[in-house]
Amino acid sequence: MINRKKFLEMGTLGLSGLLVSPSFAASVHGIGMDENANKKTIKFGIITDLHYDLMHDSDRRAQLFIDAMNTEGPDFIISLGDFCVPKSSNQNLTAIWAKFKGKKHFVLGNHDTDGGFTKEQALAFWGAEKPYYSFDDKGFHFVVLDGNEKAPQKKISGYPRTIGKEQLNWLKEDLRRTKLHTIIFCHQGLENTINGLDNGMEVRYLFEQINTEAGFNKVILVLTGHHHLNYHNKINDIHYVQINSASYYWAGENFESKAFDDEFYQNHSILKRTLVYQDPIWAMVTIDQKQININGTETEMAGIPLDQSGIDIYKDVYPISSRIDSRKLTY
Repeated sequence: MINRKKFLEMGTLGLSGLLVSPSFAASVHGIGMDENANKKTIKFGIITDLHYDLMHDSDRRAQLFIDAMNTEGPDFIISLGDFCVPKSSNQNLTAIWAKFKGKKHFVLGNHDTDGGFTKEQALAFWGAEKPYYSFDDKGFHFVVLDGNEKAPQKKISGYPRTIGKEQLNWLKEDLRRTKLHTIIFCHQGLENTINGLDNGMEVRYLFEQINTEAGFNKVILVLTGHHHLNYHNKINDIHYVQINSASYYWAGENFESKAFDDEFYQNHSILKRTLVYQDPIWAMVTIDQKQININGTETEMAGIPLDQSGIDIYKDVYPISSRIDSRKLTY
């Protein structure tokens, strides 16, 4: 039997290296955001947890997203992880993705290296360069994090899900250097204690220190995937938004879906343990100097309505759904 660890599981560091010194904070407090960023607006498309290697209709899901993005014309698109493993038979996905006419970004997910592949192989396959990096676009600063590092002094069950010391130090210096409002991308949730980022509290505290140091809300938004859920938390004036999977919800190794017939599950046995979304879902995010607008999408569960699936929709605390909520958030 394929269990949760094998299918969908995914580290702790001291805070001393990340603490912002009072003298440094005092020296830069009140600098404020870059004046050149005023009146800027950016729009980007975001999709996560496509799980190309598992889904029976992955090409269709990817194509529908790219078609929508080419129609909408965002400044860039980004995958929040669990996109595909870097094997030659997945070149169909990269060909579909390449049809988008603008810039593309990738976040590493825990399943993108399944089968013994390395991060470097996955990044090269997608045409990406680094597991974590930052970039500026339209007067905003963006940070892509790699939440798949191993905890140095702690054994974590399942997949690694830590941001290590070297990356944390890089993150601190990167955030100190920018004067722009900043958006963070990470695969694992920073505020989700069910297989989320193991040192998420440490990273969140760093963001809060950076904002205090800057004298304004520099870090405004954190976007994550991984949990196949749909929720929003505001913690100390920073928005944390979970983007739902484009494909399915993992219901558990003891769950037996009846959404499809026996022949389907003979060919796609792992999907027996899931609630498959009928159509792909994604979000368009538009940010100006006052507001974050998330335009979400929704669909139905394939084959059988959620309320007839026999599952406790609150089994992972936040309710199971096949939607990404539209939200208007201020900062």
